[in-house]
Amino acid sequence: MADDQYAKFDYGRLINWDDRLKREWPFFEELLGSAPSRRILDLGSGTGEHARFLGAHGFHVTGIEMSPAMLEKSRSTPAENVRFIEGDMRALPDLVDQGYGGAICVGNVLPHLTDADDLRKLASGLRRVLTRGAPFLLQILNYDRIEIRKEGSLPISFLADPEDPKATIVFLRTMELQANGRAIFMPSTLRQRSDREPPLELLASRRVEIRTWRRREIEDALRANGFDSFEVFGSYAKAPFDPAESRDLILVAR
Repeated sequence: MADDQYAKFDYGRLINWDDRLKREWPFFEELLGSAPSRRILDLGSGTGEHARFLGAHGFHVTGIEMSPAMLEKSRSTPAENVRFIEGDMRALPDLVDQGYGGAICVGNVLPHLTDADDLRKLASGLRRVLTRGAPFLLQILNYDRIEIRKEGSLPISFLADPEDPKATIVFLRTMELQANGRAIFMPSTLRQRSDREPPLELLASRRVEIRTWRRREIEDALRANGFDSFEVFGSYAKAPFDPAESRDLILVAR
C-alpha cells in the first residue's frame, strides 16, 4: 500500500458518519456482542470513526493504520477504550498481542492490498492474533456488480462546506476496471458554487491502483489459514449476497 494516498482527504467531513454508523450498528452489535472478548481490531482504521463508535459502546478497540495523516486526525479526538497504532495490517503479529475477540476491516480497505501474498499475510496474521471462534468482519465493494454493469463511479455525495456557507462540497469517486484484476480509483473533492464561473473548483484528486478482490479469492485465502466458517451478505441488513445486484460484499469469517 502506498504511503499517505489519502492525506489530502478528510473523511471525517466527506462521509455522513451519523447515518452510516446508525445503519451499521445493529449488525455490529449482534456480531461483536457475542464475540469471545470485547477486544476488537479495526484494520485500516482511517480517521477513527468506527473505533471511537465501538469504544463508546464498551469495546476495547485497537485501530491499525498506515497513513500518518489519517492517524493524526484519528488521534486528535481522544476516546475512552480506544488506541491507534501506526502499522501495516499485513504484519499484525508484530503490532499487537494475541487474544483479540474480533476484527473489522470495513470501508473498502482491503482492495488497497493488491497482491495475493498481501492477502495471505493478512489472513495468517489474523489467525494468530484472534481467539478461536472470533469473527472477522470484512466489507468491500462488490466488484462483480461493477464489472457486470460497467459502472464507472460510486454515488456522488453532496455535503455542507465548513469553510464557505454558500458552497457545497461534492465528493466524487470514479473508477476504471483494468484487465489484470485491478482498478484505477480516482477520489476527488470539488467545491460547488452556482453563483460563480466556473461553478466547480477542484480541491483534491488522487489516482490509486486497487485490487478488485472477489468473494472466492478472499474465502480461499482465509480458509488456507485456518478459518473454516463463512457467512456472506449483500448489505448490513443481511440481504442475501447477489454478485450481479449487491452493492457490497460483507463477509464474516471465523
